[in-house]
Order: sequence, then C-alpha cells, then structure tokens
Amino acid sequence: HAQSVPGHMEKAMQDSIPIKPPAVAPKDGFAMIGVSKSKGWDMIANRELEGVKVGRVTRITVASIEGFIARQLASRQIAA
Repeated sequence: HAQSVPGHMEKAMQDSIPIKPPAVAPKDGFAMIGVSKSKGWDMIANRELEGVKVGRVTRITVASIEGFIARQLASRQIAA
C-alpha cells in the first residue's frame, strides 16, 4: 500500500499534457459549434458530423467537429 506524498499528484497533473477526448456527448458537441440539439441530430443524419455508438450512448467525434469547422472556414474564404 503506497503512501501518497502531499502535492505529488498536483505536481504530476501540472506537468502532464492535456488529453483531447476523441469523442464527446452530443450536447457538448452541439454546444461546441453553437447549434441546437435538433440541428445537431440533423447534422449527424446528413453526415456533417460523425456519431459513434458506445454501448447505448452516442458520442460525436471531435475530429468531425473540427472538420466541420474547417469546412465552414474554407467555404467562407472561397466566398470572400
């Protein structure tokens, strides 16, 4: 049974690199891009966002959210 050293875990957490989750809950993903729940589910149905089933729950891949944002920025630059 290891004894914890006061401040040791806090120091380790400060030194660690933040980990980006590969997928997020739909409400969080929809909030990231500022769309309603209804619009977000439509975007999954239209394959604008990628939904992944994990057991009984759905998660939205962060890569698909980032891809959506990149496509929006690219289309804005083309239109300008």
